[in-house]
Amino acid sequence: MEKINANDFRVTGAVSLQNLPTTTDIGAGEDEVVKKLAKTRQKLSSMQDVMYAHKKYNVLVCFQGMDTSGKDSLIREVFREFNPRGVEVQSFKTPTSTELEHDYLWRHYIKLPEKGKFGVFNRSHYENVLISRVHPEYVLHENIPGIESVDDIPKDFWKKRLKEIRNFESHLVNNGTIVMKFFLHISKEEQRERLLRRLDEEKHNWKFSPDDLKERDCWEAYQEFYEEAINETSVKNAPWFIIPADDKDTARLITAKIIRQEMKKYKDITEPELSEEIQERIAFYRKKLNEVK
Repeated sequence: MEKINANDFRVTGAVSLQNLPTTTDIGAGEDEVVKKLAKTRQKLSSMQDVMYAHKKYNVLVCFQGMDTSGKDSLIREVFREFNPRGVEVQSFKTPTSTELEHDYLWRHYIKLPEKGKFGVFNRSHYENVLISRVHPEYVLHENIPGIESVDDIPKDFWKKRLKEIRNFESHLVNNGTIVMKFFLHISKEEQRERLLRRLDEEKHNWKFSPDDLKERDCWEAYQEFYEEAINETSVKNAPWFIIPADDKDTARLITAKIIRQEMKKYKDITEPELSEEIQERIAFYRKKLNEVK
């Protein structure tokens, strides 16, 4: 198996999605990939245990991708070995009436992970510059002063939102959040195959919605807006990684490897040491425990 290097998938300059592959050969068969993933997620779980005890950092991992790109199953497989107390998965659907009473980032902010925990966003604050941009009428529900119709949305509206998102993530990083963002990059043909599978296989029928086809008609617009969002917001301390996702097993392994490599950069995440007072009295505590039956 070829070595997986996070830098091969990190966005460090302007990218064109149509020129990036949706498949990659890492020189391993399916069985080897599955075994490597199992080992990697165990190592990630151990890292999280140490981080939980350290309680200085939290981790925000965002997943974005077109419908059927495999976000749900990837999250399930990559984080399977985590202690449930150490990871929180949030999935953002249509905003509720309560959420719409606040600014668009509010519902994401209140779901951020606590110190010592991983937070996984299945879809994220980026929906506010993706689906809302493809369907700008959604912005009207936010009751923004001066915007009464789609025609009232200023030309620089989306640029400002992207800047606000950069600032939001910068604020998180400055306060101890490790931010990683993953775009699961699938081909339009692979999406077609997966949608057909939802129709053809009874156990997957429940996943299909006619809205999937409506959104598929907007493929080119989504690709354009994803590309702009990624290019505008991939920075050193809050990077985007573009993952070839036509093969689900490979995408899961690459993602897990990248998360581990990024976490290993934080050399200061260590298990806390016992205070000198407790260390000096360890023999006493051991004696007391052995005396009590």
